[in-house]
Amino acid sequence: MLPLRLPVLAFALAAALAACGGAGDMPAQAPIAGLDTLVVAAAGADGRGREWDGVVEAVREAGLAAQTSGRVAEVRHDVNDRVAAGEVLVRLTAVEQQAGVDAARAQLQLAEATYKRMARLAENQYVSKMQLDQARAERDAARAQLANVGQQSAYTTIRAPYAGIVSARAVEPGESVGIGQPLMTVFAPEALRIEVSVPQSDAEVIRANPVAEVAFGDGRSVDAADVVVFPAADAATHAVRVRVQLPPLDPVPQPGTTAKVAFPAARSAAFPRVPATALARRGEVDAVYVLADGRLSLRQVRLGARADGMVDVIAGLAPGETIAADPVAAVQALVAARKGGN
Repeated sequence: MLPLRLPVLAFALAAALAACGGAGDMPAQAPIAGLDTLVVAAAGADGRGREWDGVVEAVREAGLAAQTSGRVAEVRHDVNDRVAAGEVLVRLTAVEQQAGVDAARAQLQLAEATYKRMARLAENQYVSKMQLDQARAERDAARAQLANVGQQSAYTTIRAPYAGIVSARAVEPGESVGIGQPLMTVFAPEALRIEVSVPQSDAEVIRANPVAEVAFGDGRSVDAADVVVFPAADAATHAVRVRVQLPPLDPVPQPGTTAKVAFPAARSAAFPRVPATALARRGEVDAVYVLADGRLSLRQVRLGARADGMVDVIAGLAPGETIAADPVAAVQALVAARKGGN
């Protein structure tokens, strides 16, 4: 890889520190002997492949909200609790709802009795067909009203929609809640995934070899259960989405936690990676001090993604090259070498 040309003005400070314009490239055998250096490694050189940061998502996640107003009477489960399908999570007071049910039931009883009486009278033609139809309509309306208020009463008991884990709890006993207010969130732990965006060139090699390894923040690494490369790229970024299905895990990673996804197929596309502390910033230019044949030279680099204190170098540096671990110490070595040569 050819080094990029350094703008003269961008590195005037480095030249001044070296007491001469030769600071960018100078023999410095003795001082360099004590200089901390490191060999540039490529991301994914360990065989895992190039990595992307992703976020764990739940394929099935239910945010449970209040569908009727009331006061929280009971909260039966908390965060991280496993619950069965249909298990009660929260109960609201049902005083108003029950009163509505009682009133609707009484109204239905009256409407039923009225309709039956009108039906008997209609058999002997003591009432018109229109009067019978009206009594039937009032009975049907009373039935619908009872069903409606009965549903409102059922809304006071919030149950788990499926077997899962409680990931969020938003209420406490005694709180008043309104319609739409969040109560709990439940997700199914057996269906988790991560989606990442990769360049088009990487997407093709991943499509040919759909294998991935996922590393979590707690140190665990697992092989993906399935890898799906989306058929189309994003029109704005030209990146392609890749969906990585996770296998069953215990303990279960919470949705929203971050993880690193590595694709062995993208290993050849990995960029060199250096510590952020090895970078020298000169105005708007990023650079590193490269050691080759006993000589230090300041070389401009173009940077990519940053993660965990490391930076991808898109251009200007190749794996296997040696750089100074500390740019300040490199400048001091150059200055000492200059003085020693006088």
